[in-house]
Amino acid sequence: MKQIIIIGGGAAGFFCAANLDDTQYKITILEQNSDVLQKVKISGGGRCNLTHACFDPKELVQFYPRGNKELLSVFTKFQPGDTMDWFDQRKVSLKIENDSRVFPESNSSQIIINTFLQEIQQKKVDVKTKCSVKEIEKKSEKYSVKTSLGDFEADFVIYTTGSSPKSLKIIENLGHKIIDLVPSLFTFNIKDDLLKDLAGTSFEMAETSIPKLKTEESGPLLITHWGLSGPAILKISAWEAINLAKMKYHFEIEVNFVSKSMDEAEEIFQNFKQSNPKKTIGQSKIFEITNRFWQRVLDVSKVDLNKQVANISGKEMQKIIENLCKKKFQVTGKSTFKDEFVTAGGVDLKEINFKNMSSKILPNFYIAGEVLNIDAVTGGFNFQACWSEAWLIAQDLNNL
Repeated sequence: MKQIIIIGGGAAGFFCAANLDDTQYKITILEQNSDVLQKVKISGGGRCNLTHACFDPKELVQFYPRGNKELLSVFTKFQPGDTMDWFDQRKVSLKIENDSRVFPESNSSQIIINTFLQEIQQKKVDVKTKCSVKEIEKKSEKYSVKTSLGDFEADFVIYTTGSSPKSLKIIENLGHKIIDLVPSLFTFNIKDDLLKDLAGTSFEMAETSIPKLKTEESGPLLITHWGLSGPAILKISAWEAINLAKMKYHFEIEVNFVSKSMDEAEEIFQNFKQSNPKKTIGQSKIFEITNRFWQRVLDVSKVDLNKQVANISGKEMQKIIENLCKKKFQVTGKSTFKDEFVTAGGVDLKEINFKNMSSKILPNFYIAGEVLNIDAVTGGFNFQACWSEAWLIAQDLNNL
């Protein structure tokens, strides 16, 4: 029986093992940590955001700053609908939330982990934890995988290690080109009076732009203890990951908290002023934002909260609207988004055959998951790439 060694006990490694034909192969998973599927466990705040309800491959690839061209063919063979079917067949109930993210009905990642563990138990897959790979050597037709638990011999290697520098070094030593790693999904560190002590304040739809990079994104926005987060920030951090690294995470960002142009905002303000002249500005609900944030805007715009709306000068109105629609912040660094550390960079995609995820450089060697120079915005997309790539590898091997 031919031996398959899967290096890395994460999403891609397990999904691949779960779909392999165990009558054809002896399958071993090597995982350096004491626990497998660690990212699956913490994803979505422990609820496991396992995919995204976007069923058109052409639309789906738009969520991948790196890998979008290559993934188009992958997603035509296995996409989120197939992922949901796969779990459905294994009696895992899933639900689609309003923002199209997909979670298990149970709101617990443990059910996903248990499903994988059952699958591989049935297939008698051997899982070795605390097994750290030191080197892989090509020996005539086979591979020798040297680890902290001794040497393993493989007819086929499936490399799904995630993006640790050590695992990239091992594959670089085998001849693959590595694109430098930079963080991808991260929040922006900003110290500014407008945000001070407002952690937890959120905006349903905001617009963010980085003028220097001529780039903009929109979506929900969140004030955190360190600065700004939420999809409007995370998307821009993913698309501009490489440029922001070059700028050493020091740059100017412009935020429109209400997603309205200055002119639109001014019109709304004038209309309110006409119909509520006697109201105090501090108690006026002119825009869809929280009272605390509105009062902070007035504060930094140096407008007396007790002033009647009728008495707000043109100059004061301009200042308020500027702080709402065109506020410039200095970003002075980044923070990891939750525990979901995602990187751009990894194995050069030109060296991968995306029909089956095999290496163009090494025979009988497959690569999937975050070790590749592929990453996505937040919302279940990174996992979907893992499932689809792993499925392709399993199909290819099952049909040999």
